[in-house]
Amino acid sequence: MASPTDTQDPYERIYRVCEQVPSGQVATYGDIATIVGGACDARAVGHAMAALGSRAATVPWQRIINRTGGISTSGHRQRELLEAEGVAFDDAGHVRMDAHHWKGPSEAWAHAHGFSVLPPR
Repeated sequence: MASPTDTQDPYERIYRVCEQVPSGQVATYGDIATIVGGACDARAVGHAMAALGSRAATVPWQRIINRTGGISTSGHRQRELLEAEGVAFDDAGHVRMDAHHWKGPSEAWAHAHGFSVLPPR
């Protein structure tokens, strides 16, 4: 089992949490920041997503969206990937958060890996 010290790089900690978001669900930049904790904020998560590089093949970046359910990337690729996973959008082009908003990692996983859980919504 990994300990919190196994992954100290802030971006790697962000990527590790993003990897937990299951297909068909989404998390906001703020959700990821809350789970990572410490000095991490939504902006840092955005910077980490922009810096993915070759990690884009293993980190499900498309599942990380803004707090209103909007897509923050340009082009149509993110929406296409989400729709392929069964994520529904409303008429305004926002993810239907009521149906697809991830509740966060389990308490056991978060504790074992040095992360926090999301507060209940």
